[in-house]
Amino acid sequence: MKFYTIGLTAVLVTIYSCSSPDKKLLEADKPITVTTNKSGISDTSGFINASGKLVAKNTANVSTRMMGYITAIHVQVGQVVQAGQLLVNVNSTDVSAKSGQVTAQIAQAQANLKSAQKDYERFQNLYNVQSATAKELDDMRTRYEVARAGLTAAQQMKNEVNAQFSYANITAPIAGVVTQTFVKQGDLANPGMPLLTIEAPSQLQADILLSENDITKIKKGMPVQVNLKSSGEITRGKVAEVSLSAANTGGQFIVKVDLTQPSENLLPGMFVNVQFPVVKLQQGEEQIKNTVTVPETALVHNGQLTGIYTVSNAGTAILRWVRTGNTVGNGVEILSGLNADESYIVSAEGKLYNGVKVQVKLNN
Repeated sequence: MKFYTIGLTAVLVTIYSCSSPDKKLLEADKPITVTTNKSGISDTSGFINASGKLVAKNTANVSTRMMGYITAIHVQVGQVVQAGQLLVNVNSTDVSAKSGQVTAQIAQAQANLKSAQKDYERFQNLYNVQSATAKELDDMRTRYEVARAGLTAAQQMKNEVNAQFSYANITAPIAGVVTQTFVKQGDLANPGMPLLTIEAPSQLQADILLSENDITKIKKGMPVQVNLKSSGEITRGKVAEVSLSAANTGGQFIVKVDLTQPSENLLPGMFVNVQFPVVKLQQGEEQIKNTVTVPETALVHNGQLTGIYTVSNAGTAILRWVRTGNTVGNGVEILSGLNADESYIVSAEGKLYNGVKVQVKLNN
C-alpha cells in the first residue's frame, strides 16, 4: 500500500512536469491582437507644407535721432506699455543749452521788432505831414520786415529744439509689449541705433518661405491650416501677402499668413508648419502629386531609421523601413516604403517584433 502511494505521486509529478512547458509554449504561440488601417491618398486635392515663424504684425524698433548717454530706462522686457508712454531718457544737456540760447535770441528778436515797429510808425506819421522822405520811410519799412523775419526764424529754431527734446525723452509709438532691450543705463546712444522693441502680440503673422516651384500655387486670401510645432496645436489662418520676388531672400519667396483664430498659447518667435491647400487641376493640366499619410503614433523609430509594422500574408508582423516627409497635424507624409491602400498596424495589445503572429482587429 505504501509503494502504491509513492508510485502515484511520481506519476503525478511526471505529468505536471511534462504539461507545464506545453502550456508556456501554447501561450507563446498565441497571436497578438492588433488594429490596422489602410494608407490612403487624396484624389481631389493636395497640399503644400512649409515651415515658418510667428511674428507680431505690428512691431516697432524704437531709436533716437540724437547722440547722448542714456540716463534712465523706464521699462523692462515683458512689460505692457501704452502709446505715448515714456520709455527712455537720453542726456539732453547740449539741447538744454541750445534751448537757452534760442530763448535769448527770441527775446532779442522781439525787442528789435518792437523798436523797428515804433520807428516805422513814427516815420509813417512824419511822411504823412511831409517831414520825412519816401526813401526814409522805405528804409524803416525794410528794417521792420527784417526784424519780423528775425523773430520768425528764432521761433522756428525754438520748434527745432523742442523736437530734439522729444528725441531725448523717447515715448512708445504703439501700444504693446516690450520684447527686447538693446541698451542699459549709461550706454551711449547714437542716431538710428535701436534701443528696444515693442510688439503687439494680439495680431500675429506667420512668415513662410516657399520655393519657386510652389509660390505660383499660392493665392492671396487662401485659407490655410497652421500647426504649432511645440504643442501640436492647430489653428486657422489666411494668406495676407505673397511676395513675387526672391532677389533678397536667397531664392525663397516670402508668404505672410494672418492668424484668423488667435490663441493665448501663440507667441511671437514660435515655429509653425503651415499647410496650403491646393486644388487638383483639371484633366489635361499638370496635377499635384498625391501623398500617403499615416498617424505619427504608428511609426517606429530606431536611431535615424523610421519604420512601420505591416501584416504579412502569413499573419505575422513585418517591420518595414520608410522615408518620411512633412508633418501635418498628427499625420506624417510617407515618401517611400509604403504604398497606397496598403494596411499597416496602428496599435497592438502586446509587444511587436518581426515575425510575431498577429490577429487583426479591424479599425472601426
